[in-house]
Amino acid sequence: MFRPLSIFIGLRYTGAKRRNQYISFISLASMIGLALGVMAMITVLSVMNGFQREMSSRILGMVPHATITGTQPISDWRQIAAEARKNPQVTAAVPFAELEGMLSYKGVMQPVQINGIDPQEETKVSIVGQHIVQGRLDDLKPGEFGVVVGEITARRFRLNVGDVLTLIIPELSNAAGGITPRMQRLNVVGVFKVGAELDSSLAMINVADAAQLQRMQSGQVQSVRLALKDLYQAPQVSADVAKQLGEGYRPSDWTLTQGSLFSAMKMEKTMIGLLLSLIVAVAAFNIIATLIMVVADKGADIAILRTLGATPGQIMAVFMVQGTVIGVIGTVAGGLLGVLLALNVSAVVGWLERISGQHIFSSDVYFVSNLPSDLQSPDVVLICTVAFVLSFLATLYPSWRAAQIQPAEALRYE
Repeated sequence: MFRPLSIFIGLRYTGAKRRNQYISFISLASMIGLALGVMAMITVLSVMNGFQREMSSRILGMVPHATITGTQPISDWRQIAAEARKNPQVTAAVPFAELEGMLSYKGVMQPVQINGIDPQEETKVSIVGQHIVQGRLDDLKPGEFGVVVGEITARRFRLNVGDVLTLIIPELSNAAGGITPRMQRLNVVGVFKVGAELDSSLAMINVADAAQLQRMQSGQVQSVRLALKDLYQAPQVSADVAKQLGEGYRPSDWTLTQGSLFSAMKMEKTMIGLLLSLIVAVAAFNIIATLIMVVADKGADIAILRTLGATPGQIMAVFMVQGTVIGVIGTVAGGLLGVLLALNVSAVVGWLERISGQHIFSSDVYFVSNLPSDLQSPDVVLICTVAFVLSFLATLYPSWRAAQIQPAEALRYE
């Protein structure tokens, strides 16, 4: 089979045994370094994707995707919900209320956000029903002022189902300070655990009780909560629904309350990816060092090829082929190992825990009990492409230096 001269010689140089074993070692080290860099980037970014997926499913499964709030209390929320469901992105619409206050129990206090929900409708828009660890969500009955608190709150107050809390809500008044605290006793009827910050900052009561605390009439609600197919269209969808309903309604969505968290996670993934790319860059510099030493070692061979009629372009291509082969092998090996490790990282961590006898991810400390991984093909393609491009660029300068060798100078002392 016909092969161009440059490719033929470059492949021979790559596979041939060298007189200088140190050059062979550096070449192997470059290949291994590139493979390790690619493997580390794929694995770490997959793990970060897994954490982001877990955070998204847990936090965004609890907080509203979008809400439509009336400037006046909403008397017929079902009509608003029916109008909202006409939007193809809206999958469910339920009554909703939000309050902020302080929980007090035996002298201990903490701030809390109270969500008023309908227990029968809440499962359409929230995952809280799947994460009740004590009691039942259905025990939030109107008029009884029951409350479901997060697991961290329950642990901090040492609460159990049946205990009684005090909710303190600030209320505007004509008093000297302008604000008068209102107090309401709440009966703990359940505890939820989603494994996120919401376990310490969120509690839920019946939407009818929330309306009473907000001094609304029976049957009125503050807002309608929407569940959406595509979370990232929440700002546009909520604005469209509010516009469709006319004046007197204002939209809100999760990007206003949780957007900074997910922006920070995205920035963190980008920065870690850039830092890990330094491993690939170091491997690329090793390829430069390898080819420079090969050029010095093969000076006489280069001179003989030049005297036989090889052009500087052909000489340059010989060493570009050699460096590119190192880059391709390292990138492919690292890509395969990275994909394999990313798909089995949870099993690997479990094996390490069994061997060491220590829990690396304890459910008492972290919101996950295993290491999540979400391998995404665009990340793999991007990482392998960057690694290949860097390794190819690393061949340019040594190859150019090889093409500049003058036969007379190289053969003078041979």
